[in-house]
Amino acid sequence: MLDQLTDRLSGAFKALRGQARLTESNIHDALREVRIALLEADVALPVVKSFIDEVRAEAVGQTVLQSLTPGQAFIGVVHRALTRLMGEHNEALNLASQPPAIILMAGLQGAGKTTTTGKLAKWLKEQQKKKVLVVSCDVYRPAAIEQLKILAEQVGVDFHDSQNSQDPNTIARTALDYARRHFHDVLLVDTAGRLTIDDAMMQEIRLLHASLNPIETLFVVDAMQGQDAVNTARAFADALPLTGVILTKLDGDARGGAALSVRHITQKPIKFIGIGEKLNGLEAFHPERLASRILGMGDILSLIEEAQRTVDQNEAEKLAKKLKKGHTFDLEDFKVQLQQMQKAGGIGAMMDKLPNQLTRGLTPGTNAPDDRALRRIEGIINAMTPLERRKPELLKASRKRRIAAGSGVQVQEVNRLLAQFEQMQKMMKMLSQGGGLSKMMRNMRHLIPGR
Repeated sequence: MLDQLTDRLSGAFKALRGQARLTESNIHDALREVRIALLEADVALPVVKSFIDEVRAEAVGQTVLQSLTPGQAFIGVVHRALTRLMGEHNEALNLASQPPAIILMAGLQGAGKTTTTGKLAKWLKEQQKKKVLVVSCDVYRPAAIEQLKILAEQVGVDFHDSQNSQDPNTIARTALDYARRHFHDVLLVDTAGRLTIDDAMMQEIRLLHASLNPIETLFVVDAMQGQDAVNTARAFADALPLTGVILTKLDGDARGGAALSVRHITQKPIKFIGIGEKLNGLEAFHPERLASRILGMGDILSLIEEAQRTVDQNEAEKLAKKLKKGHTFDLEDFKVQLQQMQKAGGIGAMMDKLPNQLTRGLTPGTNAPDDRALRRIEGIINAMTPLERRKPELLKASRKRRIAAGSGVQVQEVNRLLAQFEQMQKMMKMLSQGGGLSKMMRNMRHLIPGR
């Protein structure tokens, strides 16, 4: 996410490393690089101008503490400015209304509204413990209603059925009546979009808004739209009393400009960001954390929160006790750790939140970790007997051939897995002896086949 912007900004900060202090001259040079980085990331020109002026005003005359270098001081200024640009702090959903609290989802077709509606329903159910009803008022896109129905089943929330022949306003009012009679806490309304903004779409969503009077009207925007996202945001902000923004597809090859532009344009807070297609890929938006990620400083807080939500504490305690007693880390333990890692979003999601100095050298170029490799490793382990998992030293040539045939891979893959397992054994031993996170991350590449 936002790798190109991060790399360009890192280059701008390097120029200040050899300087004794911050001056107007070296700040001017650094800001020129920052401006180029932001423009290349598709940040809207008015936003770039405002941001550069703000950073310049704060950086000129900045007192550099003895404990900081000029480069560190400048990064601090940019971090604070980025945080302010994106909204200072997380603004939670407002659900303080007589149930059901109505949330209206708006945006163009293809922005990910329906998928995001499913993700938000899951988040409300699991994080906020709400009874949720979802309904689709999109009577134009083929299978839109069916898609939301399937998503509702997957996340375990109620779905109010509708038909393509119905009027969107009738659907919305019927769903609201159903939600009231069945004591739902939240009603999520997915609306129709178009490929481009048109008067008919805007009129329809205005009528829906007037009919429902939602407590939250969330604008769903695709981060990969670049400058188009800014124009779309402005049009929706003019047409509707938006209360917040959800930014989707930040895990793609998005340049990141929408994340830095959309709040400035709409003057509405970004409340969530969407990562990936999985239904757990929705994160509360914290401006200071994303600013840290953009500057290569990582987002350890989000990583810890994700681990707390997804890691099985019983399994973690069981492994810790086992290692503390001096027992060997075996292949069954290895498999459990891989499953826990996949629950937390996989290696890629985890490393995306770590500071650059911990991950540098682990994913050179575009060779990003492939989470399919983890599933392949799990398949190989599943082809082993319980005894073989407990005692990997039993795995000689004939057993390896049987395991390879059973898991549909070559014998070389089994050998590679065992080599990776040995590295993991060493890593777990190091952690149990206080080796620390940095050493663990330097060894993480051994989990990935071919690395």
